[in-house]
Amino acid sequence: MAELGRRARTAARRVALATPEEKNAALHAMAARIRAQAGEILAANAEDLADAQAKGQSGAFIDRLILNPERVEAIAEAVENIAALPDPVGRVLARFERPNGLQIERVATPLGVIGVIFESRPNVTADAGALCLKAGNAAILRAGSESFRTSLAIAEAMGEGLEQAGLPADAIRLVPTRDRAAVGAMLAGLDGNIDVIVPRGGKSLVARVQEEARVPVFAHLEGLNHVYVHGEASLEMAKRIVLNAKMRRTGVCGAAETLLVDRACAETHLRPLVSVLLEAGCAVRGDEAVQAADPRVTPASEEDWRTEYLDAIISARIVDGLDEAIGHIETYGSHHTDSIVTEDGATAERFMAEVDSAIVLHNASTQFADGGEFGFGAEIGIATGRMHARGPVGVEQLTSFKYRIRGSGQTRP
Repeated sequence: MAELGRRARTAARRVALATPEEKNAALHAMAARIRAQAGEILAANAEDLADAQAKGQSGAFIDRLILNPERVEAIAEAVENIAALPDPVGRVLARFERPNGLQIERVATPLGVIGVIFESRPNVTADAGALCLKAGNAAILRAGSESFRTSLAIAEAMGEGLEQAGLPADAIRLVPTRDRAAVGAMLAGLDGNIDVIVPRGGKSLVARVQEEARVPVFAHLEGLNHVYVHGEASLEMAKRIVLNAKMRRTGVCGAAETLLVDRACAETHLRPLVSVLLEAGCAVRGDEAVQAADPRVTPASEEDWRTEYLDAIISARIVDGLDEAIGHIETYGSHHTDSIVTEDGATAERFMAEVDSAIVLHNASTQFADGGEFGFGAEIGIATGRMHARGPVGVEQLTSFKYRIRGSGQTRP
């Protein structure tokens, strides 16, 4: 592991100075190698999938893990989309002149070596590696044991693409072991060779990273997301948004997990909203009012309000207005993504100002919590902390900055 860190540091110095053309050529070469090695990637995925099924993993887990030719092509396309993004390195973020004539610029620079620890999504290998490279960084990737073979096959293809383009393969490396001790070594910083850690996974992983990390962390907490249907909501719009937010893909971090319905519209909106979810195959766990709306609803416990199901399950309750909705989100939410459905613009503005989440939406599905949907090409994760990287972490968020000062002989009195 220590040697892996040293090689990554050396590679980081090289890619930090790479031109936009060099980085883009490498990204296109990586995409080409992913396509060329699709057979090997799918064979590795079949082995990972067989192990996961033998262990009785959930349907949501399998959905996150499984690849097919279309998903492999999507992975390659995502790498190409990152190549098409503006280069974030060298951007002049601010420029000003001091009274003494000093010319000061604040300029975007790479972070260095980024450690990414993730679990079952093999596409994170490509997304994270490509984003880090575009921002002039090296990446050390630690995949979960369940996706290890698939992630290793993708990383090897990307390394070959880097070499073909004249950049060091060590700029993107997967930790070549399932040993859990590797995570501890990364959290300790690999002898000062890791600059930032990005955890992307479940609550227990993120908690461990935040507790043990000796380097800065872009925290990606669970997506305990809410849709609040306000009293002035259009019923048809609310039905479309709630159904999409929960059921488009239940296993993603942008999926809604709790439905809040305003008492002011409960008489007209509650039963249809519950019905559209149940008829789509979603289990609904609700408070007494929600249970009364449909006999198929089961009781919600206190734990349900704190649960990220990542499955076709949603908790639902009635709230008395905006203040109670915001209070529920603040008490039980994870500061990830929350949406309000309403035709009242003033209420929507209050919701978006007062809900302290990385992403807040008005009249839109929580499933838009995705770097690709933001135009970032892809994302390394969605940060829910309060550092400069918040929400989808794309290439711009994977840079820091330095000051460049130009003088003409000034000295300080």
